[in-house]
Amino acid sequence: MIQTEREYAEALFTLAVEENSCEEYLDSLGTIKNLFEENPDYIEFLNSPAITLSERLASIDEAFDGRMPQYVVSFLKVLCENGKMRTTPSCIDEFERLARAFSNRAIATVYSAVELNDEQKGAVCKKLEILTNKRIDPIYIIDESLIGGMKIEVDGKTFDGSIKHRLGEIKDVMNS
Repeated sequence: MIQTEREYAEALFTLAVEENSCEEYLDSLGTIKNLFEENPDYIEFLNSPAITLSERLASIDEAFDGRMPQYVVSFLKVLCENGKMRTTPSCIDEFERLARAFSNRAIATVYSAVELNDEQKGAVCKKLEILTNKRIDPIYIIDESLIGGMKIEVDGKTFDGSIKHRLGEIKDVMNS
């Protein structure tokens, strides 16, 4: 991520903390991110020099004013004014990272060969919370190529206890 995107996210995050509204901002930014993913032409419209700046800003007001916190709307307008609308998803990702760090949370992506039941999911989260000393927001993905076991990615670390991984280790030993 380039420094500029980080600076935009940090500025908005500072305002969110001052207003004690991190969760509200996270929800709003998540909605915006989804909207932009579903409608990539909207970002192009907001970034287009062929459309007057006043029309683009009016479009932001029409779409978001009164539905989102005012600073979030202002954040979008600043990005638009500076020709940075294409960086919005990266800025939102950085805001989410800052919010997770601030609230001592982490996202864990848990890959398993089969769907885990609620008891297994709870046990995985509890173990990860102990290992990381953070509250875990899990994402569960079924990956049949693992054959069995699990692979977990959290805070840039990978814990791979899958059968596929173990078979790969055996193969490496046999080829040495």
